[in-house]
Amino acid sequence: MGQIKTLDQTLEALLCDQYDVPLDGDYPMAAIAAVADGLEVVAKAYWLRADPVHLRLQRDCFSLDEAVPLPLLSVHAEQMLESLNRHFALELNVASGEPEYQFFIGTSGAWYLRCQQHPRITTTLPSVAAGKNSHQFLPQGEGAVQLIALLNEVQMLLHDHPANLAREAQGDKAVNSIWLSGGGFLPKLNGSTNSEVLMSKSVLYQGLALWANTPYQPLSENMELILTNRAVRMQLVSSEDLDLLWFKPILVALRAKKITQLTLNLGCYDQSLNVNIKSLDQYKFWRKAKPVQHYLP
Repeated sequence: MGQIKTLDQTLEALLCDQYDVPLDGDYPMAAIAAVADGLEVVAKAYWLRADPVHLRLQRDCFSLDEAVPLPLLSVHAEQMLESLNRHFALELNVASGEPEYQFFIGTSGAWYLRCQQHPRITTTLPSVAAGKNSHQFLPQGEGAVQLIALLNEVQMLLHDHPANLAREAQGDKAVNSIWLSGGGFLPKLNGSTNSEVLMSKSVLYQGLALWANTPYQPLSENMELILTNRAVRMQLVSSEDLDLLWFKPILVALRAKKITQLTLNLGCYDQSLNVNIKSLDQYKFWRKAKPVQHYLP
């Protein structure tokens, strides 16, 4: 059913390409999200996502646990970042007189690292590194030594941190590191106007809508309400009920021709599937349905 392409890029990179977000080492996803996440003066610095994570000790390496970012109580997150900022406040940028590195929490609860200058690195999204040897996916580039040193300091500061001790006492995983990704300066506004409505529960999508001058709405679970819009791009929240909540209602709407064309972008680690389906594709009964895994190496 439909036309299917396997793409050698992450779902986030595909989204940035489709919205013409400029690539400068990384796609500047952190800066774009930070604008929508309540952080101020985003345009004057280099921003990275700094997700709280748990690195699991394997036999001969550390692997990145799948839960990224780790869910935290706001009080624990604030305590941890207060400790980190107190430590890094001693490293001042000569030009600005402000700390070279400073951590922030957005209104969504996401963690960010603000750098006063370009750290000259490229990063890997946690969705690519999850479950693998984390060492292979550390920051790369001219400035990698400085950022890896920062990560080492962060890990030492978080070890036996009171907030982590409280988490472990409750049976929760310790936040023993952060994962840096999506770095960049906030690019100039797109300038063009996009008529499609972008719906999600993600601060990245909300920030992208602001940057791309695209209408934004929180994701609704009411399919009839969604279909009142002529063109919609939705980010579906990962859950065990995806079929019941989304795919089955979408299929019903497609068969009823309430949807004339459907494009699905499905992410799987460092690859994506791009699927284009039209109403008439429903009648191509000779095409045998295959599982998603069939299209991924």
